[in-house]
Amino acid sequence: MTHRTSAETGITPTAPGFPDVSESAIERVQTTIIDWFAATARPLPWRAEGTSAWAVLVSEIMSQQTPVSRVAPRWSEWLERWPTPADLAAAPTAEVLQRWDRLGYPRRALRLQEAARVIADDHDNQVPDTAAALEALPGIGAYTAAAVASFAHGERTTVLDTNVRRVLIRVFAGRDRPTVSPSRRETVWAEQFVPATDHVAWNAGVMEFGALVCTARSPKCEECPLADICAWNLAGRPVSASKPKTQKWAGTDRQLRGAIMDVLKAAHAEAAEAGDRSTSVVEGVSVAESSSAADGSSVVEGAASAAAGRRSAATDAVAVDLFTAPTADLDDECLAALGPATSVKLTTMRDLSADADRISRLIADLVTDGLAHRSGDRLSLPR
Repeated sequence: MTHRTSAETGITPTAPGFPDVSESAIERVQTTIIDWFAATARPLPWRAEGTSAWAVLVSEIMSQQTPVSRVAPRWSEWLERWPTPADLAAAPTAEVLQRWDRLGYPRRALRLQEAARVIADDHDNQVPDTAAALEALPGIGAYTAAAVASFAHGERTTVLDTNVRRVLIRVFAGRDRPTVSPSRRETVWAEQFVPATDHVAWNAGVMEFGALVCTARSPKCEECPLADICAWNLAGRPVSASKPKTQKWAGTDRQLRGAIMDVLKAAHAEAAEAGDRSTSVVEGVSVAESSSAADGSSVVEGAASAAAGRRSAATDAVAVDLFTAPTADLDDECLAALGPATSVKLTTMRDLSADADRISRLIADLVTDGLAHRSGDRLSLPR
């Protein structure tokens, strides 16, 4: 590879921190990224013409630390179920967590519902159109506010997610990866790269470029259109001395918390399904009410009584002892009352840990975080 000098590229690869960059180098990178994005952008559903600001906000919250392939189907379901902030604000919290499904970090669902309530009550059900106003919403940080203001409202903002920061740090600063979170100095430095026009395409494009080309583990430098100007590439792609921290999953409290939540979500879903079946029974036999009334038949009364019994038996609350008790001490009657899906999830959860104190602590944490509700010796999703 032929190494070019900083005078030729307009970038100083070895400069510490955040180096000065020439206007010509900035313009070259801007044009390249915007043109690349126009030709190769993925057809993500929230990028479609006419997507509401609310839909963009939902996509941004869901996409945090979650692959797009998992987000897209959940995003579509959520927008069909709750097309406006007011719709989500009025939804039962248990259903919100249930429909969050496997997106992970379920507190994001709670924060999104909190934001929806504020939008519905204080902003006439309209998502604020500036980054400053968006950041004032509960659970909305600087990145999300900048992204929604840019993608939904066209405000010129500096959008800095991990992908964007990696591209800028490699191309302009010659380092392989950014720090854990952006400093004020980095944010100010990055502002110069956002063009006065086409800034929405730049923000979306550089994010996409980091996700598909300038990736963290396997960057596609051989096919990168910026390889000849990238300070990191020209320096021989040096690797940082310190290794990035990786989040473990197996055996962690996060895994066990998720398994407990899976039990509660399964119980909630099966209770709701049983309630729907009971309602269908009553509605189905009501057609016969007029004909049966003449001969004193109690078909409707009997069906209604049976349906009420099923609704009463179908509860989404699970005995806490089923989570914590030793296998030999499990209550057979409580176990038998569980639906099949709930039973499977409970078995999976118990296979992860038999430490009753640890499980009790995590249950208490879930209640404190608003992710679960405890009433006596029963645990469920929030009421």
